[in-house]
Amino acid sequence: MTWLTWRQFRAQFLVAAAVLAAATAFLLISGLDLRDKYHDLTSGCPGGGCADGNQLVDTFAFPYWTGTALVIVVPALIGAFWGAPLIARELETGTYRLIWNQGIGRGRWLAVKLLLVGATAVIITGLLSLLVSWFASPLDHLNHDRFNPLLFASRGIVPLGYAAFAVALGSCLGLFLRRTVAAMAVTLAVFAAVQVLVPLAVRPHLEQPVHAVVALDAATLRSARTLGFTGSHGSSATFVAGIDMPGAWMLSDTSPVRDSTDRTLTFGTQPCDNGNHEPPSENCLAHANLHIAIDYQPADRYWPFQWIETAIFLALTAGLAALTTWGLRRRLG
Repeated sequence: MTWLTWRQFRAQFLVAAAVLAAATAFLLISGLDLRDKYHDLTSGCPGGGCADGNQLVDTFAFPYWTGTALVIVVPALIGAFWGAPLIARELETGTYRLIWNQGIGRGRWLAVKLLLVGATAVIITGLLSLLVSWFASPLDHLNHDRFNPLLFASRGIVPLGYAAFAVALGSCLGLFLRRTVAAMAVTLAVFAAVQVLVPLAVRPHLEQPVHAVVALDAATLRSARTLGFTGSHGSSATFVAGIDMPGAWMLSDTSPVRDSTDRTLTFGTQPCDNGNHEPPSENCLAHANLHIAIDYQPADRYWPFQWIETAIFLALTAGLAALTTWGLRRRLG
C-alpha cells in the first residue's frame, strides 16, 4: 500500500523536492550575502540598532518577501494538489474498489495515504520554513515585528500545523465532493479563508491582551508612530497617538489622547493649540500631563502563541481525519 501511494504521488513529491532544492540554493546564497552585510552594518553599532537598517531590508526585500510568501502558499498548494486528489481521484475513477477487493481494508487504505502524504507535506513545509527563518533572521531582528501576520505564519512551528491541516482538509473535501477539480478549488478557498480569519479573529484572543496606560512624555513622543487628529477637520477632530513597544503586537494603530482627568482631547480642547491642524509641538505636549491607553500582546508571548496556534491546527487536522474516516465508512459502506 505504501508503494502504491508513492507511485501515485511520486510526481508531486519530486516537484516539491525540486522546488525545495531551488529555494535552498537561492536562499543560501542570498543568506550568506545578507549576513556579510548585516555584520558590516552592526559592527559599529552595539545591539544592532542602526539607522541604516532600512536600507538593508530594502536591498534584500525580494528574497525576504518571496521566501515568506512561499512558506504561506506551499501548504495551500499541498492541500489542493496532494490532499484533494487523495480520495476524490479514486472515487472518480472507481479504482478504490479494486484495491479493497485485494484484501486492503478502507481503514488501512486511508491511514496509509493520510500518514504518508501528510508526513511528507509536514517535512517539506518544515524544511522550507526553517530555511526561510534562517535566511530572514537578521532582517527579522531589525524589524522587531514577529507578530506581523505574514511573518508569524511563515516562521516557527505554525507552518507545520498549516501543512497537516491542508492535507486533512483537502482529503475530507475530496471525499464529500467526489470531484477532484471541485475539491481542489474549495480547498484553496477554505484554506485561504481560514488563514485570513485566524489572525484577525482568533490569534489576538489566544491570551488576554495586556492593558496599559502610557504617559506621553518626551521619550514616548519622540518615538511615536502616529500623532495627530482624526475624524472631522473641525474642532471635534479627535487627538490620537500611536506608539510601538519593541517586539510586541499592538492591537490598535492609534489611541485617543487623554488629559489628567481622563477626558478625550480634540482639536478644540488640546492644550497646545498652534493655530493650525498640524500636531502640536512635542515640547509642549511633554509637559501637559497627557496619556493614552493601549492594548497589546507582549513580545514574550510569541512562542506560546506559536504553540497554541499549532495545537489548534493539529486538533482541526485530527477532527477532519476522523470525519473523513467516518465518511469513508458511512458513504461508501
